[in-house]
Amino acid sequence: MDTREQMTSIQAALQEGTRRLKGVSDTPGLDAQVLLASLLGKPRAWLLAHPEAQLDPGATAAWQASLARVEAGEPLPYVLGKWEFFNLEFEVTPQVLIPRPETELLVECAIPWLKSRQQTDQHLRVLDVGTGSGCIAIALAANLPGIEVVATDISPAALEVARCNAGCLLPSTAITFLEADLFPNPGLQQKFDLVIANLPYIPDRLLKTLPVSRHEPMVALAGGSDGLAVIRRFLAKVPGYLEQDGLLLLEIEASQGEAASLLAQENFPGAEVQLLQDLSGRDRLVEVHLHPCEVVR
Repeated sequence: MDTREQMTSIQAALQEGTRRLKGVSDTPGLDAQVLLASLLGKPRAWLLAHPEAQLDPGATAAWQASLARVEAGEPLPYVLGKWEFFNLEFEVTPQVLIPRPETELLVECAIPWLKSRQQTDQHLRVLDVGTGSGCIAIALAANLPGIEVVATDISPAALEVARCNAGCLLPSTAITFLEADLFPNPGLQQKFDLVIANLPYIPDRLLKTLPVSRHEPMVALAGGSDGLAVIRRFLAKVPGYLEQDGLLLLEIEASQGEAASLLAQENFPGAEVQLLQDLSGRDRLVEVHLHPCEVVR
């Protein structure tokens, strides 16, 4: 008899889920718990406290279907339809990149800088380029009430997801979402205190070998032959959008630190350019500090 037909309890479901996800996950037990908890609308702690609880036929069928999707390689966040970023839960669909923990470093660097600036300037403007799900822009707006945030993306489908997330997570319309290839209409002559971006940076030759290329949007991943095609365009234009004492924060691929830093220095001569590492010690962010005396092109 198929063992799945015998599965009736929380404990049995988690045991089977852990077994079946071992081939596709580094954390199969945790993933099984997250998946089942989401399906049942219960916290993970409840599952662990009630191993004897029985799954009804509907829950069993949904569990089997969801488990099969993850087992086949579909990313868990897409199966769940949601994912956490900076202590906020975001809707995610295949139209947007899945928020990654390493991207939280952008927000972690931006918040204290903005808070410090708020002591002398109550009208700070932030531009999030390539917003995707809106996770960076929304995390900043949620933690810094009063800032003005503009978020751009080239994908209308991604912007629809971002607007939905903003509507669910923010008490008021604190973000302006714009469809754009990197930057808003230059005719608006907008300047921003902070420009923050997580752009496509995976080299084409590497992207073909990665599982993300099978599920996540290519427009959010593909960075050209060296992974810097979009970043190069971005750095060439961003000086015109930064205030003269502004800050630029840019996520990069771990191998791009030296090349991305040189590009930043070429486009911001005289600025303070730093490389910041993630928790694994890999280059992850380029940080550019402008100074009031610097002439921005």
